[in-house]
Amino acid sequence: MPSVSLPLNNFSKIFVFGFAVCLAAGCAPAEKPAATHAADNPFTEAGERAAATLNADEIIKHVKVLGSDEFEGRGPASRGDRLTQAYLIEELATAGYTPAGVNGTWLQPFDIVAIDSVAPGAWTFARADQQQDFTHREEYVAVSGVQADTARLENAEVVFVGYGIQAPEYDWDDFKGGDLTGKVLLMLNNDPEWDPELFAGDRRLYYGRWDYKFESAALQGAAGAIIIHTTASAGYPWQVVETGWTGEQFELPAAEKPRSQVEAWMTEEAAGKLVAMAGEDLPAMITAARSRDFEPVPLGVTTSLILNNTITGKETANVLGILPGSDPELAGEVVVLTAHHDHLGIGEPDETGDRIYNGAEDNGIGMGIVLAIANAYASMPVAPRRSMLMLFVAAEEQGLLGSRFYADNPTFPAGRIAANMNYDGGNIWGRTRDITFIGYGKSTLDSVVDLVAARQGRIVKPDQFPDRGYYYRSDQISFAKIGVPATYFDEGMDFIGRPADWGRQQIEEYEAVRYHQPSDEYDDSWNLEGAVEDVRLGFWVGLMIANADEMPAWTAGDEFEAARKAALEARME
Repeated sequence: MPSVSLPLNNFSKIFVFGFAVCLAAGCAPAEKPAATHAADNPFTEAGERAAATLNADEIIKHVKVLGSDEFEGRGPASRGDRLTQAYLIEELATAGYTPAGVNGTWLQPFDIVAIDSVAPGAWTFARADQQQDFTHREEYVAVSGVQADTARLENAEVVFVGYGIQAPEYDWDDFKGGDLTGKVLLMLNNDPEWDPELFAGDRRLYYGRWDYKFESAALQGAAGAIIIHTTASAGYPWQVVETGWTGEQFELPAAEKPRSQVEAWMTEEAAGKLVAMAGEDLPAMITAARSRDFEPVPLGVTTSLILNNTITGKETANVLGILPGSDPELAGEVVVLTAHHDHLGIGEPDETGDRIYNGAEDNGIGMGIVLAIANAYASMPVAPRRSMLMLFVAAEEQGLLGSRFYADNPTFPAGRIAANMNYDGGNIWGRTRDITFIGYGKSTLDSVVDLVAARQGRIVKPDQFPDRGYYYRSDQISFAKIGVPATYFDEGMDFIGRPADWGRQQIEEYEAVRYHQPSDEYDDSWNLEGAVEDVRLGFWVGLMIANADEMPAWTAGDEFEAARKAALEARME
């Protein structure tokens, strides 16, 4: 995918060109660039010394604490949440950072609403003299779409609406102007993926996200929405839906926008039984939905449902620490490193009886990485030119709430945020010849990442699971929406000394048995050699962004380019 080069100084341009020639000739990358004046060399001796402090032990020590049972899974607004905030503050202060939150504190607190919905053991659907019951958790999950004591469906008709997407730029409208007020919309997960010229082919867009689906249904005036789950379309098995969508659900306080009463998921097998009540075949309906000409299909099936909700107002907080920049002109701009500090807390027990969802990889390792990089920047004799903001956001697992709140209430105007570097998980399986850059091709950050990776003798690859829409699933998307170019590094999959498909197997096994499960705990078998290389790459990328004369920009025509231009214009006012 073509990229636009980040403005580099003369040495960097020569260095990039030399590396390209060397790589084309098949020579091994040099251990260090040729000696030059420090001001012309992005890989300075001070940077080398700081990067050398990044090691596996530095990361693991944080994971062992943050992912321990003592922290109780770090559920939002819980005791574990408060312990996590205190730990992060202590570590940032020890590293030499200063508070960057509200009123001179380390925190940016914000209100959240906890909604604990009690769903019935069976959800009943009827058509004429037919009736079909679906079992809670095994076949469906449902939560309240409203912040009220009761969410209610009353004899609402189910309508199949294909993907539930309105995308004028692709001449796509699954609703065709139909009146769907008060209906329950049954919809497919993901977005159309079979044509590279339609949407983005197999790269999932925001249109394929569950949050878009529920928002879309509400805009149609629907009383409820049901997303049909498949492992292929979601990127994770049903158990992740089951655990993530039961128990307390957290939201920001309700804004003035349309909301459906009920938001639900259903297994593919259950959805097949549901449409069969109307004499329809689900595979045939899916095939019909793969067309611009698709029109909603009323099923003549009705349902009623009452969710009794316990509504509780709570508070959580983002944690912010800053290392002021050394350049008087650029210190008012900032590079933001993020990692979410929450997980799922204490929930339903697994087969061993374990109820603590420790979140060691998701996202203890991400927090450990950001703390390690924070220490490395602070250890340098001269700070980076731009300020470095370490931002640990809350309630990511509940819909990116902490980063959304920060994006709506930034401590730096969006036009002064040079870039966001987000860490969510990390490589626990060893060294790789590649690194995955989620969002590769979207901004001028590409050339910086390519430069550092080449120096490590590695190659950069775009999202290696493009159908899962990772760019829209973690906190970098909150920054992108306000125009800030963002990186999200994921492990490579070309593991040294392993068969070609070994990396994919490890990732898929993690998703199947540990992702959002109590079994996501630290394990002595972790091999963080690859993670250390990834972290050192991130350190250099952040340092080069901070020291560059100009801020990164989106690739021309990117979906977030307009937001960046607006942010820069606002800065000039």
